[in-house]
Amino acid sequence: MLKLTQNIFGWCDKFLIKLGFNETIAAYLGLIVNIAILYVISYIIYTVFRFILVTIMAIVARRTKTKFDDLLVSSDTAKYISLLIPLVYVYKSVPIILKDFNSWEAIFGKLVGIYIILLLLWIIRTIFNALRDHLKTIPAYSDKPIDSYIQVIMIILWVLGITIIIAKLFDLNSDKILSILGAISALIILIFRDTILGFVASVQVTVNDMVRIGDWITMDKFGADGDVIEINLATVKVKNFDNTTTTIPTYSLISDSFRNWRGMINADGRRIKRHVLIKSTSIRFIREEELEDFKQIQLIKTYIEKKQVDISKHNQMHQIDKSLSVNGRNLTNFGLFRKYLTNYLENYPGLNKDMILLCRHLQPTSQGIPLEIYVFTKDKRFENYEYIMSDIFDHVLASVVYFDLEIFEMPSSKNSLTEA
Repeated sequence: MLKLTQNIFGWCDKFLIKLGFNETIAAYLGLIVNIAILYVISYIIYTVFRFILVTIMAIVARRTKTKFDDLLVSSDTAKYISLLIPLVYVYKSVPIILKDFNSWEAIFGKLVGIYIILLLLWIIRTIFNALRDHLKTIPAYSDKPIDSYIQVIMIILWVLGITIIIAKLFDLNSDKILSILGAISALIILIFRDTILGFVASVQVTVNDMVRIGDWITMDKFGADGDVIEINLATVKVKNFDNTTTTIPTYSLISDSFRNWRGMINADGRRIKRHVLIKSTSIRFIREEELEDFKQIQLIKTYIEKKQVDISKHNQMHQIDKSLSVNGRNLTNFGLFRKYLTNYLENYPGLNKDMILLCRHLQPTSQGIPLEIYVFTKDKRFENYEYIMSDIFDHVLASVVYFDLEIFEMPSSKNSLTEA
């Protein structure tokens, strides 16, 4: 092909001289004509190879099950490769066209060579992008930070490409380029500090399985509370539940603390851990005659009857003076309420009975005694979880009056004025 090209360009030069042009004018006119011919030949080569490559890749993509070749087609990889072929032809033809223009030959040869290097990098980039999108469709890799690794590879390739371009521009050998890079290594580390830290963080995150794409994480420092949608070298993108996006530096995942809710998602239940404050002054012993009224509450009827027998035997055995309720063993309204809530929770259909289920009171506070519900819901979806928790505490707040207990509330300004 180059031999034919050389013959065509040589024939053009001789033809112009035969027409009566002197050698200088013939050389310039020949240059213009040769460039036009080179453009036409290059365009023909590009068109032919583009048709062949695009057609072949489209046929292969239709006949294979993998999506990788479909992604290559959609990313126009074949078009870029077909553009590379005429560029190589032009690069080889430049010395032939500009044989009489040595200074121009060096300049245009370098420019075309640089363009070829940049195009090669772009082709590699489209292939890696297609590979990235393909791996994200595979369950085994969909939650891995593929972007980070591809970015590292592309950074290395771009550094090599720029090194080759500099060497080509200034006619430097590779040893001299490497010595220059070594001399400015501190500056390079400073420039790519975040990239290096991000790469280290990505590796540690992957090896330790700290975060995956799709995980729900909470990071109060950055106001992040939502699902991880992207992990790359520099940042981690979190789509919050209010549909905003928070960007977190990748290195922060190993330098700062955060909460990953994956364990809860994979567990058999989602925890409810919430309390209400009971006024301590409303807690009292229950008189014997009041127990008949409490037996009307079905969930604790059997419990009360059993406790009545046990307490009565104990007090008679020890000859307890029951003229005062404080003597001996007694039931309290708070204890009955806790037992009632325990039985209520055990019968509630939305809870996982194979996990911890309890109703307890915590350390007394200045606002009252915290009565805490500690259970796990079967349904872990946010809206259903919130509904179950609200439904349980609706019942707690509504049933407390049946046990002659009171919920603590700070006095409002309206109540304060009324009492005054």
